[in-house]
Amino acid sequence: MKNIKTFAAAIALATVSFTSFAAEHVSAQDAAQFEKAGVITASGATDLSSLKAQLAAKADAAGAKAFTITSTSGNNLMHATAVIYN
Repeated sequence: MKNIKTFAAAIALATVSFTSFAAEHVSAQDAAQFEKAGVITASGATDLSSLKAQLAAKADAAGAKAFTITSTSGNNLMHATAVIYN
């Protein structure tokens, strides 16, 4: 009987949809609707998409709702700065 309850609970939890609140990349104009929370940096990426992914991960870790990239530099290994918003 205990196994049936445990199994039923596991099935119920497995069917629940968990929503992930990832930080969203927004334009400078759209950022005006958010409150600035800080600045993050990322480096070592070899292309812009992986650099953006690094910034998104750091923004998520900081609990930000959104971020906007303010600068990028580099050729083979890139560096970027972004403002995060709540």
